[in-house]
Amino acid sequence: MIPFSVLDLSPIPAGSNAGDALRNTLDLAQHAERWGYHRYWLAEHHNMTGIASAATSVVIGYVAGGTRTIRVGAGGIMLPNHAPLVIAEQFGTLESLYPGRIDLGLGRAPGTDQTTARALRRDLQSSADAFPDDVAELQRYFAPPVEGQRVRAVPGAGLSVPLYILGSSLFGAQMAAAMGLPFAFASHFAPDHLLTALRIYRSQFRPSAALAKPHAIVGVNVFAAGSDDEARFLFTSLQQQFLDLRRGTPGQLPPPVEKPDADAFELAGVENALACSVVGARETVRAGLASVIEQTGADELIVTAQIYDHAARLRSFEITAEVRKELAGA
Repeated sequence: MIPFSVLDLSPIPAGSNAGDALRNTLDLAQHAERWGYHRYWLAEHHNMTGIASAATSVVIGYVAGGTRTIRVGAGGIMLPNHAPLVIAEQFGTLESLYPGRIDLGLGRAPGTDQTTARALRRDLQSSADAFPDDVAELQRYFAPPVEGQRVRAVPGAGLSVPLYILGSSLFGAQMAAAMGLPFAFASHFAPDHLLTALRIYRSQFRPSAALAKPHAIVGVNVFAAGSDDEARFLFTSLQQQFLDLRRGTPGQLPPPVEKPDADAFELAGVENALACSVVGARETVRAGLASVIEQTGADELIVTAQIYDHAARLRSFEITAEVRKELAGA
């Protein structure tokens, strides 16, 4: 059976705060480790009052320090926001502290709005266009230093931190294939081009020193509970969060409701964005995840769940882990 991993945005529920969200993140990571999840990734977002993982490398260090065996990394670092040398030093430090457990997933989106992106970068000119060159520069910092190299990442040089290309379009698939790197598709919020991107990635993949054959990771929202109705109720928190984001009023993760307050047009848009979601009781989740795996041929699933109540969130990931074992034994 393919590995299951966790993508965590460190959600801040309404009425809570970042400190509580980050402590919940560590608690979930510790449970995920015991439940057999393969890796635990955190994502970079900025100027979002409902997400606590903006300082992603700091949170990764916090999670890695509180766990023992699970891989911990970024899903991802938005590289245009940073100088590659800074990221090499940060993740070189993490790899030095937690050897063999650190992943570095890279994206080219800002992870925020344009005004905040400007505050982060100062200069937006050609930032996203330089993404392939920035990734190549980052690879050089992680490679063993060569004679005459004037700039080195310390720590970082020679540590070969594994890189992953993240994407929600065909560009990321083509780039990951050309560079011979693993590819993670953000189908949990942008599913439209999933199958096409996977087909391009596999057909154009060129083996590299990092990876001999394609490795495709597929993102899935999984809301698992004791009944289908309970799971659908929990799912309304994510639906509301997407509605708020599309209305230009992002905020903390709202509590679940019987039905989101939105018109048919808004609901259709959210339904399309969240189409790669499995919501229900154990049997429903088992069938849904088996279908995702069959349709995509994924080498790995990365599961995310924006659930308001922390105990319910833990239970959802626990059920998902149990379903994976059931699928493995099928």
